[in-house]
Amino acid sequence: MTAAARLRWTVNLSIVFGELPPAERPAAAAAAGFTAAELWWPFGDEHAPAPAAVEALRRSFTDAGVRLSGLNLLDDLGRGERGTASDPAQRVRFRRSVEVAADLAASLGCTALNALYGNRVPGLDPAEQDELALENLAFAARAAHRVGAVLLIEALNSAESPRYPLVSAKAAVDVADRVDELTGLGNARFLCDLYHLARMGEDLPRVIGTYADRIGHVQIADVPGRHEPGTGTLDFEDLFARLAASGYAGPVGLEYRPTAPGHATFDWLPRAHRAGG
Repeated sequence: MTAAARLRWTVNLSIVFGELPPAERPAAAAAAGFTAAELWWPFGDEHAPAPAAVEALRRSFTDAGVRLSGLNLLDDLGRGERGTASDPAQRVRFRRSVEVAADLAASLGCTALNALYGNRVPGLDPAEQDELALENLAFAARAAHRVGAVLLIEALNSAESPRYPLVSAKAAVDVADRVDELTGLGNARFLCDLYHLARMGEDLPRVIGTYADRIGHVQIADVPGRHEPGTGTLDFEDLFARLAASGYAGPVGLEYRPTAPGHATFDWLPRAHRAGG
């Protein structure tokens, strides 16, 4: 049995199946054998999407029989945002997006909300941004708790996100710990994205061993191209074995840019292992 067989899998529909309209991607995931999928914030720069848009998204998942496993809070990546939790100008919009995301999570069985911290804003005191981020993340953690979800805190890499302050596993875990201290809920978790951490030169086996009890979600892509496993330098068989041995029981999200067309991008993961995310 390969290490992959000991893990659960989910596919990120904001980056995989990008050749399809968003409404068709859950069904494509189901056709590829997945029973769970995750999303970046799916409504662009709209923090309070129209009910019809939310219902259409919900229906695309339920019709496909796919569970929503993870959802980013307000974050228009196409405009260079990396979350909005620490931006004072986005305070109201961020909190409204939390309400939308929590409602979606409750209706689709989603157990993880990802709140990217946000870029540094030129001219603002970083300490002011950090204080606001903690307030907003605590607000989000309480909303996540109400619907049975965890709140994820993610480290990115500075090459692709030069104004994002959380660029190490320790930095992300420290923020999650502070959110837990503030709320007392214990539902803030580390999103362990192996791609971003590897781009920062972190020792991935050490990260898994050190923070196993704080990991709430894992995402993967190979390095350096952010493509499927086998296209770069990471030893995924070893990393998957370490995750399984650590007791990690959550899903592993496929958050990569496919180089192979259609379902061929999943050839590295036997179809029998894809369900159950």
